[in-house]
Amino acid sequence: MNTYSKTVELRWSDVDANQHVMHSKYYELGAHTRMSFLLAHGYTTELMRELKVGPILFREECIFRRELHAGEVVTVTMLLSKCRRDGSRWSVRHEILKADGTVAAVMNADLAWMDVIERKLAAPPVAAELMTKMPKADDFLFED
Repeated sequence: MNTYSKTVELRWSDVDANQHVMHSKYYELGAHTRMSFLLAHGYTTELMRELKVGPILFREECIFRRELHAGEVVTVTMLLSKCRRDGSRWSVRHEILKADGTVAAVMNADLAWMDVIERKLAAPPVAAELMTKMPKADDFLFED
């Protein structure tokens, strides 16, 4: 299975009073990985501005399995778990992996594209093609 991933060193500013990474930082790692994928595949902020669209988040959940600490290097993976054929709505699964491969968290996010002028859901002309480039989960499915 092909995956997209980002490797990140966790910072001191990511930890709470208990000396472990705050729950909100896990979500930020997922968002960073998703946006990095878009940028790496030509879906830049300039293109989104030109197309007058942007990604929006409907739902995001995280299952925490292991603590993370400042200074740890983690890898955040991303797989497309489902999408509409036109690419207008899509879901991804992230795993946050410790350096030894231990799964620290599993996150699921449901997203869509929004026309920023009309403030309505949209299917940008390049969305379907972009989704073909995104690595798919083993249980990936198309929605109609």
